[in-house]
Amino acid sequence: MKRYFVTFFLALFLANIGVQSHAASLVLNNTPVEVYFSPNGGAQAAIVQELGKARTSILVQAYSFTSAPIGKALIDAARRGVHVVALLDKSQRAERYSSATFLANAGIPVLVDAAHFMAHNKVIIVDSNTVITGSFNFTKSAEESNAENVLIIRSSELAKIYTANWIEHNKHSEAY
Repeated sequence: MKRYFVTFFLALFLANIGVQSHAASLVLNNTPVEVYFSPNGGAQAAIVQELGKARTSILVQAYSFTSAPIGKALIDAARRGVHVVALLDKSQRAERYSSATFLANAGIPVLVDAAHFMAHNKVIIVDSNTVITGSFNFTKSAEESNAENVLIIRSSELAKIYTANWIEHNKHSEAY
């Protein structure tokens, strides 16, 4: 039931602003952007800090998600009353150390996008105003071992585009 409410609410919001979900062009002038690199470049800490600032909503799209600190930050946000929903790749059903079960057991709606060979997104949308994206999978390896990057972009216009895409994937996803 919650899934349908979220989809309905977001669809109404985006219908009113006229955002399309498959392609977009946007010029971002004077837009604050933070850039992080790994290994050990503070990417995970920056994501956790951003999730700690969330006040209304966090929408997650993730391919691989095993980061305990990011999972904990999502649960902490939900406990503060932030509406959190995670949309994950189908591989998370079989992952031994996935955060999908951890999040679901904490009452966070977790959906599985199985309509694609890989749902390879790495996106977090915070408060319809900030987009966190890049090559960084939300994993311990991404922080400690891999060469990865994270962008934190503060733009409500960009967040609308990413939210529209999140909604499109939500429509064909299943509950975890």
